[in-house]
Amino acid sequence: MTGFEIFWPMVAHAALVFALYALLSARRASLVRTGKVEASQFRENRHEPAESLVVRNSIANQFELPVLFHVCCVLLYITEADNLVSLGLAWLFVALRCVHAAVHVTSNRLRYRRPLFITGFVALLAMWGWLCVRMATS
Repeated sequence: MTGFEIFWPMVAHAALVFALYALLSARRASLVRTGKVEASQFRENRHEPAESLVVRNSIANQFELPVLFHVCCVLLYITEADNLVSLGLAWLFVALRCVHAAVHVTSNRLRYRRPLFITGFVALLAMWGWLCVRMATS
């Protein structure tokens, strides 16, 4: 490894967040354009239409568990505990977040979202576990 690989999954996750914001903007604009809502309705977001609410919820979800992901990646780098295993787990986490977000903004079926979330949670837990092991043995 050359040293910065652990940051690429972080960049990929940031790209997911930016894409979700673009989707939210597009869905809201479409709702206003078709006359389903007034633009002023989004000022306080008290009555978000379902079409854009799922995207807004998916964005909020990207600032929950993924915050721990970003912190862990930085700590793995600082402690020089980033290796192929931690990098693989990081990419797995981001891939699962992407699929989770896709399900969230389309069918929004918990039957599919839940296993994706749990698998990502376990991957992140493994990353933190590796960090703890590395710090304890250094």
